[in-house]
Amino acid sequence: MLDLIIIGAGPIGLEAAIRAKRAGLRYRVLEKGALVDAIYRYPTYMTFFTTSERLEIGGHPLVTATDKPTRKEALDYYRKVAHAEALEVRPYAEVTALRRDADGFEVTTVRRDGEPRTLRSRFVALATGYFDHPNRLGVPGEDLAHVSHYYDEAHPYYGQEVAIVGAGSSAADAALDLHRAGARVTMVHRGDDFRRSLKYWIRPNLENRLKEGSIVAHFRTEIQAITDDAVIATRDGRRVTIPADRVFLLTGYHASRELLDQAGAVTDGETLAAELDDRFQTSVPGLYCVGSAGFGRRTSDVFIENGLVHAEVAIADIARRAGAPADA
Repeated sequence: MLDLIIIGAGPIGLEAAIRAKRAGLRYRVLEKGALVDAIYRYPTYMTFFTTSERLEIGGHPLVTATDKPTRKEALDYYRKVAHAEALEVRPYAEVTALRRDADGFEVTTVRRDGEPRTLRSRFVALATGYFDHPNRLGVPGEDLAHVSHYYDEAHPYYGQEVAIVGAGSSAADAALDLHRAGARVTMVHRGDDFRRSLKYWIRPNLENRLKEGSIVAHFRTEIQAITDDAVIATRDGRRVTIPADRVFLLTGYHASRELLDQAGAVTDGETLAAELDDRFQTSVPGLYCVGSAGFGRRTSDVFIENGLVHAEVAIADIARRAGAPADA
């Protein structure tokens, strides 16, 4: 019987693990992919929108070439911290079931060999983030091979027609990256303009590309279907056909409530967000959510920096309760 199982080895999960270890808790981190798997799957040459000090965990300085770290610098950093802290992390161990009983929690994992394993713990902290669950459009062709909800890099799309669905900072960054690499880029968004959250240093460059016609944008446009070589949409009741050799659906992500539902936690039917107290405990005693894991579709409410605060508060509460019955 462990004191704590942390599900998810992103920055928030690692911060929780560091604090659990320093508090003397018997803990383990379970991660379905690689260490900081979401960052690993970010665009290859990405630079973070936030500054280095806001991504630091465990008091370890993140030293970078500029004020904002690259994906590679972040991956290097989190690996080194996990090693320096000798954290108990089990990568490639996907949690498939979470059940609450009288003594705590039963957590079922499946590793690469396909065999299920069961662990027991008095407390569980979900730190699963949201990157595994894109907001799907629900249109025909969304699952075609040339369609992706994740942007990787620009080089393969030189000379290609690329459609980007979305109008936030990530979509804008991808559009500019693809344009610089020689792709012919068309952006599609159902709103009247780019999102208000679009970073102020990205907007002028993008708007200048639109004015000169090197990037095309269709606003107030709804996707109806995706074919092998085009995106079919409607605007003002008229059909719009956009040539597309590659389609990126960068429409955002949401935190899954599957494990919360399995454990019996109360969640909101519309936002999918969990009911949390001021210690980030769910309605199920002993089950906590840190970072964006408990915020459903409200992903703009949580960033790495305030997710780290969640971990601090939750682990302090768990450490305080570790000597008490699990339902205290």
